Amino acid sequence: MPPPAPPEGHHGFVPSSQEDVLRARVKAELRKRMRGLRKALPASACAERSARIVDRLGVVPPVARARTVALFQPMEDRHEVDLRPLGATLIERGVRVAYPAIDPETNAMAFRFVAGPDDLEPGAFGILEPKPRCPEALPGDLDAIVVPCLAVDPRGHRIGYGAGYYDRALPRFAPAAAIVVAFDFQLLAEIPETPLDFAAGWVVTDARTLMAEVDP
Repeated sequence: MPPPAPPEGHHGFVPSSQEDVLRARVKAELRKRMRGLRKALPASACAERSARIVDRLGVVPPVARARTVALFQPMEDRHEVDLRPLGATLIERGVRVAYPAIDPETNAMAFRFVAGPDDLEPGAFGILEPKPRCPEALPGDLDAIVVPCLAVDPRGHRIGYGAGYYDRALPRFAPAAAIVVAFDFQLLAEIPETPLDFAAGWVVTDARTLMAEVDP
């Protein structure tokens, strides 16, 4: 039996106006469309694009100067960006690397530091997570947090799977730099945001590196 997938849907946001309802509907449609587009990407192209993202991400200032970085393990069946080579490189360089861990009871996401692949095991949703014995990162412990997405815009607004783990976690770790990684076709002109969304400061794709545009 395949492992359960992360939960879908919104993350606690209750639309309070017709405009909010429309934004939520647009995000749901974009989420569905972008999942299909990424799923259609051949595995070989996913690997090639991921390698280019790793090269770009490694020289982005918040990562290049960081002493502590949070990455994520890819859901390979969903063709997510694969950052595992970057994690190995950072650890070799002496950077402390953390990965997300989801508490299935509270549905909260923490970050835990690992020393290498042996510190990871399948978590609640079948994704590799740090083992419970790994030290948890506290607010102020992380210099940079790399964030996955289904789509992102130049302002750093993103669409994830809808559970809101990163939108809830990232404010706790401010002023850590939040960096969204995506394949270039996932970069859209604009994504409708809702009040609970957290905008990242950087966007890195296989073709470009952007400092997020600040809303006027």
